[in-house]
Amino acid sequence: MKAIVLKEAGNVDNLAYVELAKPTINEGEVLIKVKAISINPVDVKSRSGKGVYGRIKTENPLILGWDISGIVEETKSLDFKVGDEVFGMVNFPGHGRAYAEYVAAPANQLALKPKNISFEDAAASTLVALTAYQALVYHAKIQEGQNVLVHAASGGVGHIAVQIAKHLGAKVTGTSSAKNKDFVLSLGAESHIDYHGFDWKSAGRTFDFVLDTIGGDNIDYSLEVTKEGGSIISIPTGLNEEVTSKAESKGVKGYFILVQSSGEDMKQIASLLESGAVKPYVSKSFPFEQMRAAHLEQETGRTVGKIVITL
Repeated sequence: MKAIVLKEAGNVDNLAYVELAKPTINEGEVLIKVKAISINPVDVKSRSGKGVYGRIKTENPLILGWDISGIVEETKSLDFKVGDEVFGMVNFPGHGRAYAEYVAAPANQLALKPKNISFEDAAASTLVALTAYQALVYHAKIQEGQNVLVHAASGGVGHIAVQIAKHLGAKVTGTSSAKNKDFVLSLGAESHIDYHGFDWKSAGRTFDFVLDTIGGDNIDYSLEVTKEGGSIISIPTGLNEEVTSKAESKGVKGYFILVQSSGEDMKQIASLLESGAVKPYVSKSFPFEQMRAAHLEQETGRTVGKIVITL
């Protein structure tokens, strides 16, 4: 099979195309013929030696990627049969091996792909959708009528989080650049903040929950607008002790979460996709042969929605 291996941490030239044997599957796994792959900021970070690279750097061959959709070709699980169309985030934050024509995946990390969405849209609705779902449902426990702020609302996690928060009955505000305002509002956000030059200190403590997908100084800005008793979840970076203490001084709970593979959560996401409550936005699609170009596009940090790879 065709696969892309990471020769060593570094730039996109270290992504090498190779021929490998199809993976064999163990009990509880399925072999998937991959139709589409989604990439995320963590792919780029891990390729460069950050992200989850430290967890998987001793793997040989080291194959990046976690988000897939495809067709079951072999099965050693009662959950799926040959021919089933499935999607999921595989073995995150471990070794996903998604940059390949075939992927061996634990069946309990997958869900059936809804018939009304494409393989591309399914692949785009894995890591980002799981992150948003786990943050909003399990950690924040969003309730109807709460005020929710989603940073980088036009990005991968952000554009799904806006839709899930809206589905849960929250009043959603999204941040982005001015050029993406209409896109953010089209997702269901009731209001928009252009993050360029916004006066956070004068905005008032408005939000019950803030989902921060940016990190850095943005966490401090978020504390200015979070209600006492509210909470902030940071996705890209852990909250350091200084910021955690700042949050506590304002009566705010601040913490970091790392998304986990989960077939049960994927089933919930499949239901949201099937009903139309959530619709992923794919801004660009690349063929498998252009993975390096896809990484460079993701690396710009200006992606609207998702980037997918087709096989």
